[in-house]
Amino acid sequence: METKSKLVKRAKKGDSQAFQMLIHEEKEKMYKMAYMYMRNEDDALEVFQESLYKALNSINTLKNNEYFSTWLMRILINTAIAALKKKQKLVSISNEIFNQIENTEHLRIEEHLDLLQAMEEIEEKYKTVLLLRFYQDYSVKQIAAFLDCPEGTVKTNIRRGLDLLRTKLKGVYYDDRQNFIV
Repeated sequence: METKSKLVKRAKKGDSQAFQMLIHEEKEKMYKMAYMYMRNEDDALEVFQESLYKALNSINTLKNNEYFSTWLMRILINTAIAALKKKQKLVSISNEIFNQIENTEHLRIEEHLDLLQAMEEIEEKYKTVLLLRFYQDYSVKQIAAFLDCPEGTVKTNIRRGLDLLRTKLKGVYYDDRQNFIV
């Protein structure tokens, strides 16, 4: 199997098979992220396809082959945000997303609903970094590259987003570590 860097080089030269191989590795993450933004399958697929089209047409603009995944995800996020603005929708997360996220399986249904409601009420910039960090498991550095902003801004938005969620959920759940109601 070729390295990702070699596949990116081939794709930049117009090799559609190499591009398909690269996309095959990224498609699941891309679709999940599109679905988190769009909240329904049809819109998520549309954003996914439009992102692939944009990536294929602009692959020559990729400066560092090592950041193909980051570059691709950034295209997808920007496409999703543009689609939401175009439709003048509010970005929100459906309960189905939480069912798909393996890390939240231990939560009871009430916690799902409360977290869902709290996530719907926070600003998009906080929601985006929280989704990328905790549900897609990206590093702060990767998120900064996706969003084209400083790492410090990402850290600040993560902290503020968590603080907002904590405030919205305050008094609802007992925190075992600190032995008091959050």
